[in-house]
Amino acid sequence: MHIHRIRTLAGPNIFSHRPMLAMELDLDDLYAVESYAVHGFNQRLMQLLPGISDHHCASGKPGGFVKRLHEGTYFGHIVEHVALELTDAAGISTTRGKTVATDVPGRYLVATEYKNEAAMKHILETAVALVDALVRDQPYPLESRMEEARAIVAKTSLGPSTKAIVDAAARRGIPWARVNNDSRIRFGTGKAIRYVEATMTDRTNIIAVDLAGNKHETKRVLSDVGLPVPRGCVVEQRDEAIRALQFTDPPVVVKPLDGNQGRGVSLNLHSPEQVAEAFDIAASVSRRVIVEEMFVGNDYRVVMVDGRMVAAAQRIPAHVRGDSTHTISQLIDLTNHDPRRGNGHEKPMTKIHTDPLVIAILKRHGRTLSDVPADGELVLLRESANLSTGGEARDVTDRVHPTIRRLCERAARVVGLDVCGIDLVIADIEQPFTKGGIVEVNAAPGIRMHHFPGEGEARDVAGAIVDMLYPDGAATQIPVIAITGTNGKTTVTRMIGRAFREAGQTVGMTTTDGIWIGDDEAARGDMTGPWSANVVLSDPSVDVAVLETARGGIMRGGLGFDWADVGVITNIDADHFGQDGIEGLDDIVRVKRLVAERVREGGTLVLNADDEHVRSVAVHPRVTAVAKRIVYFSLDSASPVVRYHVERGGTAFVMNGDWLEEHDGQSVTRLMRASAAPSTLGGTATFQVANILAAAAAVRAAGLSRDVLVKALEAFDLSSHNSGRMNVYAVRDAYVVVDYGHNPQAIRTLCGTVARWRSSNVTAVLGVPGDRSDELIRECARAVGDVDRVIVREDDDTRGRGRGDVANLVKSVLEHERPALPVDMILNELESVDAAIAAAPRDAIVIMFVDDIDQVVDRLQSHGAQPVTEFASLVRATDAAALPAA
Repeated sequence: MHIHRIRTLAGPNIFSHRPMLAMELDLDDLYAVESYAVHGFNQRLMQLLPGISDHHCASGKPGGFVKRLHEGTYFGHIVEHVALELTDAAGISTTRGKTVATDVPGRYLVATEYKNEAAMKHILETAVALVDALVRDQPYPLESRMEEARAIVAKTSLGPSTKAIVDAAARRGIPWARVNNDSRIRFGTGKAIRYVEATMTDRTNIIAVDLAGNKHETKRVLSDVGLPVPRGCVVEQRDEAIRALQFTDPPVVVKPLDGNQGRGVSLNLHSPEQVAEAFDIAASVSRRVIVEEMFVGNDYRVVMVDGRMVAAAQRIPAHVRGDSTHTISQLIDLTNHDPRRGNGHEKPMTKIHTDPLVIAILKRHGRTLSDVPADGELVLLRESANLSTGGEARDVTDRVHPTIRRLCERAARVVGLDVCGIDLVIADIEQPFTKGGIVEVNAAPGIRMHHFPGEGEARDVAGAIVDMLYPDGAATQIPVIAITGTNGKTTVTRMIGRAFREAGQTVGMTTTDGIWIGDDEAARGDMTGPWSANVVLSDPSVDVAVLETARGGIMRGGLGFDWADVGVITNIDADHFGQDGIEGLDDIVRVKRLVAERVREGGTLVLNADDEHVRSVAVHPRVTAVAKRIVYFSLDSASPVVRYHVERGGTAFVMNGDWLEEHDGQSVTRLMRASAAPSTLGGTATFQVANILAAAAAVRAAGLSRDVLVKALEAFDLSSHNSGRMNVYAVRDAYVVVDYGHNPQAIRTLCGTVARWRSSNVTAVLGVPGDRSDELIRECARAVGDVDRVIVREDDDTRGRGRGDVANLVKSVLEHERPALPVDMILNELESVDAAIAAAPRDAIVIMFVDDIDQVVDRLQSHGAQPVTEFASLVRATDAAALPAA
């Protein structure tokens, strides 16, 4: 077996609403081989991974997977379960997975949930190699691979402080994303975006951070306003440090000028020899070293958020307690076996590491690592009480005396940090302040000691930080409107975007043509997947996200958002059969339904009441699992679905004669005439009327006024605002209609619309993408309406087919089923444009189903083409008479 590729589905996807990895696995010589056919495989697998016996699989009960193993199952499915089992050993346990066949024979898609992306990729690779080894009865270094996985988890997981803030935000429903491999997190979306990195925020003053990083300068600033700090000086040489002892009464502290986490700090020094040794330790951390008086008392950390004390803890230095049996070195090892301790910041507490400072402290007290302390004897291994060096914490938040609290509030104000840790050495934090004082002010303080104290009540410092970033009533994210469907979704997206621009808002919009931020095109191309959605949601200038959400993006990467405020499904019809496992309409419905499933609680789902497949979405259990408002749109004001819905207090947008109406319970409001909207081509393009109704429903659900909506729709011009969708050009004495139509319904609808126009000659220039199934290509050919001539062309990118294959298939269908219809084949798109225009008689209409809109429009312009904005002359007299009067 070998891995073709692994894709990340970071948002809701067709397998799960949780993040998944999708591994494309080629089974090679194991294709079509079932588990029971490999002698001894099942036994070897269950002996190596006995926990796999508890896997449920499709049976829904333990043992289900083992039953499948004995009955016979394919090896892609086995790899899935092996990977899920290995997540336990890596500390990122998950049980959610799915394996499906792909369009490529022998290739399976193995999808698994992940809690750590990098480690899960490693586990998937391990699972493939392990199963391959078991099949061939070869040894495999599983334990070393799992050690690597655990190391990846430790290296890439969020630290406890950052994770606490992320969890606090998640409890408030605030979206978040990790934006680097460290601790930088983006919260919110669009104009509501805020950032944190560890416990620094995007409002943390950089000058204050610089000040806090210079411990000597911090003391000077605090001293200048009368706050109590230790006296001392900065030195760069060992002899300077020794001389400093003459001017500072011992005991003294020696520490790096710009260190952190207690690194290189030595306390309780009396002699020149001790100071010299401590200088060497501090100088290994920082070129400049502080020698200062040592306050005597207990060590406390007070955390301030937005000028307010939110937590306080007494810090106890790293230590061990003797048992008359083990050496100090052995006691350290035993202490480190506490499951709460880990390396660095991976666990609530940190392991105690033996370094030169520990040895020096023991030496100062006449001890070595090989000594055996008496039973119950306390042996200090550090004199500084930082958790990062193995210390412990005891919560004292409720015991802080008001004088101490006010002292800390003043210090935070003076230094200017929004989140800071203030280190105090005083006799008792419960008593009024008398002596001792502030020994350090820290930017980006660790908060795990407050969330996971060794003793006392946990304090939600992370929640206080999130509340500071997003006070009560503050927006945490921008509205998201997601549009999907088979046809019309680009037009509806653009109409909705136009309405919000009319309302004066900055719109982030994604379509099959590109990404727009306000009036600026940010990227060009098919931008309907999760990457483009992230571009919009990550831009702090955006007020509202209007996201076309297409099948391809959903299949390849999932949704680019977690929840939508408004979801729209325009219609569901035959398209993309033969791609990405799409075999029929049920598959299309399942993919499109994901948008409906992810409309947030209390949000609005806009559905086409005239489409039975769309209507079915409203009652699906995965959609109804989250309470949401349903709004229908319909071209038939008498639709039984609409009437039933409205009679029960629902809302619908309908076409009634030539009027577009909003029905809200018993209230009916006329919005505008359909024929007055330029996009309807004088009212003849009823599919555009449906698009308007869908857009109107979404815009109103998002809170915009009817006046803004109508003004936007009256200004929405097809040639200016809807490139590639029903654009009409006057060329010489004929008309050319340009459209991306690439599926049977789109072709059928466009031909039907043109049939209502005043013309005696219609030519269709038809091309179909090569990645559709043969049957769907035949349906596209059959969908060509009552035209006088067809020119069959082909896309430049044949999408895996031979040159001419698709065009010949289309031509053969037309010649067989409509033998009297003239059919020519001109493969090159631009040459087909030239030929159609050259042969068009006066007032003829040419329908161009295009691939490359830009090059086609350029070629039309070379023929003198001009956009048509007035369609009255195109409408047949009978159709014009049929339009209702005012």
